[in-house]
Amino acid sequence: MRRVSVVGTSGSGKSTFARALAERLDVPFIELDALHHGPGWTEASPEELRARVEAATAGPEGWVIDGNYETKLGDLVWEAADTIVWLDLPLHLSLRRLWSRTSRRIRTGEELWNGNRESWRGAFWGRESLFAWTVRSHVRRRREWPERAERFGVVRIRTPQEVQAFLDGAAASGTPPATPAPADPARSA
Repeated sequence: MRRVSVVGTSGSGKSTFARALAERLDVPFIELDALHHGPGWTEASPEELRARVEAATAGPEGWVIDGNYETKLGDLVWEAADTIVWLDLPLHLSLRRLWSRTSRRIRTGEELWNGNRESWRGAFWGRESLFAWTVRSHVRRRREWPERAERFGVVRIRTPQEVQAFLDGAAASGTPPATPAPADPARSA
């Protein structure tokens, strides 16, 4: 396990998990949001984002990538990865984490990528708000990703306990930890 893609809904813990995994594997951490968002929240075109991702992953030492962007990247990252981890935590947990993280960032004026900062308006108002996006993407991924995940042999993690077990099993040697057992569908809503 040397080239890992970590995907999931906003607030699922992708960045925290991916940073911790990259540290354990002693490989670079790559955050797709940082490659995608330019100053003033300008977005990279699909061609620009693909070129940035290809440049960031060109090294032979491996990497852990945090982020989705499948509409712009297609299967580029998934095909390059030797391990794909889908953090498919319950929506209520992701929303609670998102609320905590976003409100903290807004209150403190934390800079994200390329001078960008979150705002109350961007987080909470309108169809394209962060929270509306999170709900829509969670529902869409639950509907569309299982077939794609099966095709790529994705490790689907559904609880905080499974997250910790995966990290605990990730050895610096790159030995993949055991795949968590399928979660009970009733608890994953």
